Amino acid sequence: MLTALHRWIDRNILELGREMRLSYLPPLMVYCAAGVSGLTGIVGTFFVKDYLGLSAAFLAALGFWAGIPWALKMPIGHLVDLMWRYKAGLVYLGASLIAAGLLIMIGLIGSPDAMRAVMPIEAWFVLSVLLSPVGYVMQDAVADAMTVEAVPRLDVRGEPIPPEAIRLMHTTMQMLGRVAIIGGTVLVSLANVAMFQGSETLPEADKIAIYLRIYELALVIPLLSVSGVLLAGFLKRREAKRLADLGRSHAEIDRLLHAPDEKTPPNWWILGGSAVFVALTIGIGLSGFTYGQEVIFAASFAIIGFMISRLLRELSPEAARTLLGTVIIIFAFRALPGPGAGASWWMIDELGFDQSFLSRLDLITSTLTLAGLFLFRRFMAEKSIADIVIFLTIASTLLSLPILGMFHGLHEWTAAYTGGVVDARFIAIANTALESPLGQVSMVPMLAWIANSAPPHLKATFFAVMASFTNLALSASQLGTKYLNQLYTVAREIKDAATGAITTPADYSELGALLLTVTLLGLLLPLAAILLTRIARLRSA
Repeated sequence: MLTALHRWIDRNILELGREMRLSYLPPLMVYCAAGVSGLTGIVGTFFVKDYLGLSAAFLAALGFWAGIPWALKMPIGHLVDLMWRYKAGLVYLGASLIAAGLLIMIGLIGSPDAMRAVMPIEAWFVLSVLLSPVGYVMQDAVADAMTVEAVPRLDVRGEPIPPEAIRLMHTTMQMLGRVAIIGGTVLVSLANVAMFQGSETLPEADKIAIYLRIYELALVIPLLSVSGVLLAGFLKRREAKRLADLGRSHAEIDRLLHAPDEKTPPNWWILGGSAVFVALTIGIGLSGFTYGQEVIFAASFAIIGFMISRLLRELSPEAARTLLGTVIIIFAFRALPGPGAGASWWMIDELGFDQSFLSRLDLITSTLTLAGLFLFRRFMAEKSIADIVIFLTIASTLLSLPILGMFHGLHEWTAAYTGGVVDARFIAIANTALESPLGQVSMVPMLAWIANSAPPHLKATFFAVMASFTNLALSASQLGTKYLNQLYTVAREIKDAATGAITTPADYSELGALLLTVTLLGLLLPLAAILLTRIARLRSA
């Protein structure tokens, strides 16, 4: 038994550590910054709930607009391929936008009257929400390209590394990238637990002071990503010196360290289509057109779908069928609508989940998600995307039932029969512990397949186009969430800031039907997509 356990730990955890290289660290730092971005999540939830009179449907719509920059990862990724030598500049620009978004929130929490004198608090909040994803998408596109660059092509003697070893290193690099992102969320959760310890008994002014400190602490995020780029530059200079000592010429060193295997010509279909997309998005967004989100989603889907059709021509017929089947399944799985902000409000108001408990719940989620990457490492490597999504769909459906049950009083029944042990918080913790490891499992095989199979001179473009398509699925998820919140009205109590009078009473009566609908869609849509790919004789990675 101990021998089998040691062998499992060696294959799934220790082996990954042995495969770690210093050159992997710069992109991992940028990915970790993306994970740390969740530091302000709990603060944002309570700030919106307590200080902004925004509906669940409006927040879902705002989530749609915040997701649009991720669809622009396609032209940004191609831009990275075109300006390979100077791609670090995009990280600096992205870090500046992230810092601006954080500084806005610091102003809203610390000096609301001064901010309100310039424009409404709600407008500042929307601006902050829209600035940050633009910065993160720029950094993420560069980080994807850095993962390709981080895998060495020459060994310590200056000889070419065999292709099978390079494939293994690409898989390890992508796995470590997910570990870095989730590791960042673990750090965030630990910080939130420490910051919110005992906050449930604090007066409101002290809670606001905690909110402010957390946003100030979040300014480490742009510093972390910039530090990753600076480290990458240092490692390149060190590698150039090593190759020079081995007798390589200056031109050859420059080619190995600063240029892709093949020169990337501008793809005017991608650049032109993206320009149309940006113009359409800005034009409709500013026009206030009633169905603007739907028009932008349809146009985005058409443009990105066309770009994928162009990229499929770069692959063999077998690889093209695999890529097409994979994107259909992943899109359906990631486009599932959620219950929206109303479910969080209900947990806060009706179940009594405060900042301290939610921070502990996030810590459990992050830690077990990280553990799940190791637990399912072989499963991800050996199973197809279709098999993985079937497993995740069934597991996620079963694990959504306790929350639905609690809306109908499950926690009251279990607490009565267990002397108060199995209450709402116990069920939430147990459910989170089971569900957490499943979060990142579906993405790693697709990323590793792209790293191994995409043409060398278009790897950043392939990463970006696939990310654009899968992130467009998240926009579809936000649209679905908005529709469901319009169909099933969920409202939390809103008080007038000046008088304290209740302007909107809490109403969670339709939340049960909303949760049931979300659960059924989460089961049926991914399975239907897998059936479609089987009928069309497509494969998945």
